[in-house]
Amino acid sequence: MNKYHSILKSFKQQHVLVVGDLILDQYIKGSVSRISPEAPVPVVLQEETFYTPGGAANVANNLSSLGAKVTVVGRIGDDSEGVVLKRVLTERKIRTNGIFIDNRVHTILKTRIIAQHQQMVRLDRERIVDDSDAVFYDASIAPFIHKYFSTFDAIILSDYGKGIVQEPLVADLTRLALQHKVPIVVDPKVEHLKFYGRVTSITPNRKETENALKGLEPETRKAFGIETTRLDSLEVVQKTGVGLLKYLDIESLLITLGEGGMCLFEAGKEPLHIPTRAREVFDVSGAGDTVISVFTLALAAGAQKKQAADIANHAAGIVVGKMGAASVGPEELAASLKGAR
Repeated sequence: MNKYHSILKSFKQQHVLVVGDLILDQYIKGSVSRISPEAPVPVVLQEETFYTPGGAANVANNLSSLGAKVTVVGRIGDDSEGVVLKRVLTERKIRTNGIFIDNRVHTILKTRIIAQHQQMVRLDRERIVDDSDAVFYDASIAPFIHKYFSTFDAIILSDYGKGIVQEPLVADLTRLALQHKVPIVVDPKVEHLKFYGRVTSITPNRKETENALKGLEPETRKAFGIETTRLDSLEVVQKTGVGLLKYLDIESLLITLGEGGMCLFEAGKEPLHIPTRAREVFDVSGAGDTVISVFTLALAAGAQKKQAADIANHAAGIVVGKMGAASVGPEELAASLKGAR
């Protein structure tokens, strides 16, 4: 723990910019005692409704729960859900002056109906409009980012494929990050893999990595020593990750492996496997948001990449033991790291 004490202590001094697809998660909880006479479906008697941040907003929530200053940038619709999302973020001490209304879209809403501790159904409301022409970015987001960029200690791009993360945005952010010498880390959408050149790191999970490999031409995979698209063993993950890192030509690659922990790849170094710290796994939803949040925050606080990955692994081990897209607090993380060597 001693080697991480100064890193954790400085979390509160960091200001992180989160850019990406904002989502409002709604939970409706209730009980079931009968089947509907209208159709063979359970009737849920609603007892409780609440909202939490989702998507890039959940990344921001993870950072805030660790004491960091956070500014989130993205878009919402001109609707009541957008108002609720900004309120939910403000309650968590997350700065929302970088959230802009785009009249072409709805605020993305995911509604989960839960009864007897089981999710019965999920309803998604979204209208995806790609900002590929960068009109919305140039008019709203770019001026904000350029004005305040010097105040940020790290950048997270949270790409859920909902249209806001496009090549002009990524190119602008990476240029600014290099200019100001701050880390920029991406939670990727595999379709956008080549957008992410020159970033500090990307953090795909196993499935996302496999899909990214499938998207490469066979000749390309062969040229970079990638022999398979199926990551069914640690040995294959390590060998394939080395090739993918060379293909991407970025500083590092952090592949999360669920119960298998995670594997860090850095140019010129041997792959580093970090076994999971999870004791019990109740829910893996949101674990990726926790990993990228803690990994990036640790880098901003001066950690080496292998230290940042180890700290993020501890954080992931905590959140998968909770229900829902949970976050980790500084005391929980410090306790988990206490026995770390």
